Amino acid sequence: MSNKIYFTPGPAQLFYTFEEHLKRALFEDIPSISHRSSKFIRVVEETNEALAELLELPSGHHIYFLNSANEAWDRIIQNLVDKSSHHFVNGSFSQKFYDFALAHNKQSTLSKINDGNSFSKLEVPDSSELIGITKNETSVGYSFLADEITSLRNNNPDKIIALDIVSASPSLAVDFKQIDTAYFSVQKAFGLPPGLGVWIANEKCHEVAEKRATQTSLGSYRALPNLHKFGIKRQTPETPNMLFIYLLGKIAQDMLQVGLKKLRNDTTYKAAILNQTIEDHPMLSHFVPSKPHRSKTTIVAKTDQSGKFLSFFEEKGIILGKGYGVHKENHIRIANFPTHSKESVEMICDMFKKIE
Repeated sequence: MSNKIYFTPGPAQLFYTFEEHLKRALFEDIPSISHRSSKFIRVVEETNEALAELLELPSGHHIYFLNSANEAWDRIIQNLVDKSSHHFVNGSFSQKFYDFALAHNKQSTLSKINDGNSFSKLEVPDSSELIGITKNETSVGYSFLADEITSLRNNNPDKIIALDIVSASPSLAVDFKQIDTAYFSVQKAFGLPPGLGVWIANEKCHEVAEKRATQTSLGSYRALPNLHKFGIKRQTPETPNMLFIYLLGKIAQDMLQVGLKKLRNDTTYKAAILNQTIEDHPMLSHFVPSKPHRSKTTIVAKTDQSGKFLSFFEEKGIILGKGYGVHKENHIRIANFPTHSKESVEMICDMFKKIE
């Protein structure tokens, strides 16, 4: 494997046990087994159990496998929204979820903020059936607070709350009792290559989808009722990415061995020293003004010298993330995922001090 260290926020640095598990998967012929075999069912069971424990899922939340988090946007809109959803947009990825809703001809609405600012109001139209929230907006390093999610739940008890946990879980705590559906892709905090998405849905989602299925098409083989039909048998409707389901389960088990408390404490420590480095450097500043809303897993700094910083680190085998979208030229994004050791983060903080 490469000697480079990737602090890019996705695809990100591979988890440090990835190569070991990949070799084991090949030895066990995981990519070639039947997706209807007892061996594959055991793989899905182990992965589901590890994810449920790692994410602290309450009973009644079901896990399904997709191609990506982008696909989850499609599935959520197709299955759970009849006419309208409301989206809290604070960056490129939350914007894309809203755009997907419009592409499906929904009369959706949005609350939008720019320049890293916080939402002044958390109001949702009465007509909205679903609320889209991004726990951690990877494009700009903005984190939606737990209290804000709870407030939306309390004020909208009958609406479905959909939470994007890409680049958030398992590093950031999520109270799944406050939401109905969530989704992520594996190439960020879980340290896998891209190619697998995970969709989590509770019983309310299943009830809504079952009712809508009697009135309209929910898509094809990955309609939620069909996913559930196979999911209760620990199977998938189609031949899935079996290798990545296996690897995801193994890495989730490794994270449980580390311990969720330590994993999250380490995330907080690494974020603190990265944020302090930004504050101390004369050429850097925080993009998100509100300290509580600054992401712990995607640290974003503003600078008019991004190329200088990126080149300095790349020459030393360290790849930082460029800005995203309209901020491509004046942002640096630094991933802080479980695979990034405290020592490696301390090292790059020291290296920042050498750039003048």
